[in-house]
Amino acid sequence: MPGEALSCVIIDKLPFEVPSDPVIMARVQKIADEGGNPFVDFQVPRAILTLRQGLGRLLRAASDRGVLAVLDVRLLTKHYGSRFLRSLPQSPLTRDLDEVRHFFEEDSFGGS
Repeated sequence: MPGEALSCVIIDKLPFEVPSDPVIMARVQKIADEGGNPFVDFQVPRAILTLRQGLGRLLRAASDRGVLAVLDVRLLTKHYGSRFLRSLPQSPLTRDLDEVRHFFEEDSFGGS
């Protein structure tokens, strides 16, 4: 949805795949059997891709703007959170709801 029709995407949890899924279990096992780290080598990259796809729903055109709200504290508290942040386009990062409110109130966004 280009334009102001979609201005916010809320992600409640980082989009890791269900580890009990048989296909995921098989891939994880194969990586482990080959001496790899399934979490670092497979699960984190796939979750990053899914998060980027979620952002892609928000930003369809170069002129689109909006807020990607990731509510999962692991983004800031776990070592792998920085990989997620580096994978996204450079943009302001905030935990301040007033800054988000100000973003939506700006004239160029259709507010007052």
